[in-house]
Amino acid sequence: MEKIESLCKRRGFVFPGSEIYGGLANSWDYGPYGAQLKKNIKDHWWKFFVERRDDMVGLDAAIIMNPKTWEASGHVANFTDPLTECGECHERFRADQVDMSLPCPHCGKGKLVTPKTFNLMLKTFLGPTEETADIAYLRPETAQAIFVDFPSILNTSRKKLPFGVAQIGKAFRNEITPGNFIFRTREFEQMEIEYFFDPKKSDWNERFDHLKEAMEAWMKAVGISSEKTHAVEIPDGERAHYSKRTIDFEFEYPFGQKELFGLAYRGDYDLSQHEKMSGREMRYLDPETNEKVLPHVIEPSLGVDRALLAILLSVYREETVKEGDERVVLKFPKEIAPVKVAVFPLLKNKPELVAKAREIYDSLKQEWQCEWDDNGNVGKRYRRQDEIGTPYCVTVDFDSLEDDAVTVRDRDTMEQKRVKINELKTYLTENLK
Repeated sequence: MEKIESLCKRRGFVFPGSEIYGGLANSWDYGPYGAQLKKNIKDHWWKFFVERRDDMVGLDAAIIMNPKTWEASGHVANFTDPLTECGECHERFRADQVDMSLPCPHCGKGKLVTPKTFNLMLKTFLGPTEETADIAYLRPETAQAIFVDFPSILNTSRKKLPFGVAQIGKAFRNEITPGNFIFRTREFEQMEIEYFFDPKKSDWNERFDHLKEAMEAWMKAVGISSEKTHAVEIPDGERAHYSKRTIDFEFEYPFGQKELFGLAYRGDYDLSQHEKMSGREMRYLDPETNEKVLPHVIEPSLGVDRALLAILLSVYREETVKEGDERVVLKFPKEIAPVKVAVFPLLKNKPELVAKAREIYDSLKQEWQCEWDDNGNVGKRYRRQDEIGTPYCVTVDFDSLEDDAVTVRDRDTMEQKRVKINELKTYLTENLK
């Protein structure tokens, strides 16, 4: 983890939040490459699950919802962790993650007090006064907005069951013990789907397996190691009371095997709760039978930040190029690499090389995420681009002025090939698929 964190800060993937003021506990900002990588991951997920399918639509809902939403969903009453505190140093812990019979794991002296429940939702206030009547919450998940908006989605999309609703968005949880870099934070992004179906017409096991296979295919496409990923069935008694089946996909992080994403069969719990609490009908009118159906739901839920961390850990390599020469390289799948092509003039103090390279850069920039790099010798530039994960580097040298060709270097093989400038876009288009 130390190597990943160091690389992320050094190369502009992830920075500590509010660093000039001493930071904020477990707050992280995505730098230039991290922001682009994160966008590419979300774009890939959206294209994979929404744009390429006929049975999916999208939603982008508000972060602050009517507080009654969270009463109906059970979050106000039940979205809690057991909290304990050291009587000596007053460090706080999740009671289910420490041995209560031992001294404080932080100071080694104090005794841990009797646990109490701690609601994980972050409160805020709407309006000019901070009164009980004005309490609202920053959403702890994106799913409830999909359920609340279900009638409007039905009316406007004219979709027939079965179909899914996808959303990418921020969520907030007042975690007692956030940590492990970007794995567990109080502010994070989720990519979630609620897949609605008629239980009388669809076998939920088949729907469940289909979404499981789709998520596995997506993880493979973005470079998450299948060898480090494990599907863990959640047994009876540990699942939510409304769930007939839940799978946690866990990843082998350096700090242990932890949840990457979950897949749950939620039944009709959410829609029935909102129908009861709001008084608004949440049912689907079957056009074939003219009967009203309360759909059941299967939910794949994935954290963007956890996925990004799993990808970084999966693609990170330390390689020996030759004796005494080693490189660190991020072998991203080309579709999500934050920079696709870097363009170099061999020397930055030769105007004719700079002009030719700039012309190529400006042209390629219209098609792909490109980077201009003229700092240091070419070997150092290659190493810098390897650490960013750039698939191809294009170098304009003195021969380029004569033969109208450039040297294209492959990140993964480190092979170099001369390509005619007028064929360069075709070459990159074919190889960046």
